[in-house]
Amino acid sequence: MSAARRRSRAAPAARYLALLLVLVVMVGPVAWQFATSLRGRTENVYAGLLPARPTFDNYLRVAESFPLLQYVGNTLVVAALAVTSNVVCAATGGYALSRTGWRGRTAVFTVLVASLMFPFESVMVSMFLIVRGMGLVDTLVGVWLPGAVSVLNLMIMRAAFLAVPRELEEAAVLDGAGEWTRFTRVFLPGAKGALAVVCITSFMGAWDDFLWPLLVLTGSEHYTLQLGLKTLAGTTTVTDQRIVAAGAMTALLPMVILFLALHRYFFKGVGEGAVKL
Repeated sequence: MSAARRRSRAAPAARYLALLLVLVVMVGPVAWQFATSLRGRTENVYAGLLPARPTFDNYLRVAESFPLLQYVGNTLVVAALAVTSNVVCAATGGYALSRTGWRGRTAVFTVLVASLMFPFESVMVSMFLIVRGMGLVDTLVGVWLPGAVSVLNLMIMRAAFLAVPRELEEAAVLDGAGEWTRFTRVFLPGAKGALAVVCITSFMGAWDDFLWPLLVLTGSEHYTLQLGLKTLAGTTTVTDQRIVAAGAMTALLPMVILFLALHRYFFKGVGEGAVKL
């Protein structure tokens, strides 16, 4: 066998091996966490990869350890507000940024892109002072407000609208369609994938957020699920890693369901958002 043929066969094997390694690194911890959540009270957490006698008792113990439904409800309220505001603001703002002919468009776009360079931690204190000045400390609105619209989502929608063929817009103009009609009938249907990306990223950002709710919430009645899991892992009465693992898997489940429901649009939207930036 020639050296060139051996190299041509070795290249795909190397790629598959690299993909397998990435899969183990990415999925391995989640699989281990799930297996830990199914272990019985007397079973060693490190006794093999799979539980000897799988049980869902740990999930029931999570619900008994802290007000799970209340924290899930609070998180769903924040996530629903974040998804709604991001979809509306990113769609309308991205459409405006994709249109030419208005003064200041380049300056606005430059400022928005430049803002992506600043991490959240650098503006966290000023955000807290603003929220406190508005009287929104220890409220779910105060948790939602800083994430009401993401600049990254604006850029995703702008790129998706720029990818819509200009011929479609010109045909709509010839048919007498106004600006709002073109936006709702031409551009939005062509950016369904990008809208799915905005929905998923907004939901995940609100659902997974821990640092900002930790700063702005003072009473446990408004705790989100991530703060609840922190109390679950930090109490002196609950030290069982099986319960902590079950709580973590409970927090992961809604994101998995949302991704599975929108994954077709998500991958389409990633392609749309990568066309023009």
